[in-house]
Amino acid sequence: MPAYKDEKTGTWFVKFYSKDWTGANKQVKKRGFSTKREALEYERNYKVREECNLDMTFENFFKLYAEDMEKRLKRNTWLTKEHIVRTKILPYFKDLKMNEITPADVMKWQNVMLTHKDKNGVGFSKTYQKTMHNQLSCIFNHACKFYNLKSNPARKAGSIGKEESKEMEIWTTEEYKKFSEAVLDKPVAYYAFQMLYWTGIRMGECLALTKADFEFTKNTVRINKSYQRLECKDVITTPKTAKSNRTIKLPKFLAEEMKEYFAMLYGYADTDRIFQVTKSYLHHEMESGSKLAGVKKIRIHDLRHSHVSHLIELGFSAVAIADRVGHESIDITYRYAHLFPSTQIEMADKLDVENAKFEEDDVEETIEEKIVNITDYLAG
Repeated sequence: MPAYKDEKTGTWFVKFYSKDWTGANKQVKKRGFSTKREALEYERNYKVREECNLDMTFENFFKLYAEDMEKRLKRNTWLTKEHIVRTKILPYFKDLKMNEITPADVMKWQNVMLTHKDKNGVGFSKTYQKTMHNQLSCIFNHACKFYNLKSNPARKAGSIGKEESKEMEIWTTEEYKKFSEAVLDKPVAYYAFQMLYWTGIRMGECLALTKADFEFTKNTVRINKSYQRLECKDVITTPKTAKSNRTIKLPKFLAEEMKEYFAMLYGYADTDRIFQVTKSYLHHEMESGSKLAGVKKIRIHDLRHSHVSHLIELGFSAVAIADRVGHESIDITYRYAHLFPSTQIEMADKLDVENAKFEEDDVEETIEEKIVNITDYLAG
């Protein structure tokens, strides 16, 4: 496995043959390595990958994993995954060979994560512990499925942490109206919050809206994209799930307000975002507006919860609500079950009525049987 030095640039390169997916030999050439060792390592790892041989370090396998998966995931999803691996997993596993990592190695890493404390003495949350373990296990699963690793040591070691449900806070309509009046002098924030509260859309969906998404002859808005700020760039992605692609009917007063807002947008094309602000801007306005209005502080995502809660109070079914907010109905039923108390009461009441009716029928039948029996006795 020779490596060659490019005298013009002072860098190293490798040139070798490897079989492609058809079985034919092809020449592979890679330039730009700063050292001979790096060039040879590239050639070795390339051949190891082609042979599905996991006699390589975890760090090198993660590079292969990145090549396989980065383009298949949403950019924000990949950046989150990459950050966790780079900062929490690679420092421990990077020099260990993939085919030599044991469940005991994973457990040692887990213990480090479980006892970790930052400079303020605060450890990782249970949810984050579970997320870190899941990311590690995901990499080993990939190695098992595509590169012939015999088993997943992270799965054998068992998970750590657990999913913690975040406390759900909601605003009543009265509380929201107090807040909206407090931000009335900031049009962009006001109209964005109006859309968030009265439609239940996600913040990323709201910030991706354009004029072209609104159909005022039908008073509808189309949700088919989401906004993210990634790597200092504005990025428009597909919505969170397939179910999130939907058309929402606007209440008449909100449709009229959005027409008023559009009249303020001078020089905007139909495809321009109508709320050209960031999520951090809305977080700031949410916090300052809450203080000014004298209402309890909630998260922006809690406006979505507030909308669902309002619809439940109005008597709409989980299926109808799910269609509006882009969820599965089972998720609505599960997540907001505590907001459906009247349903449980109604169920119990109806069961009481049915049971009482059955008992009455049973009593009547018993009396009729007695009358028949007496009549038969007298006749005999």
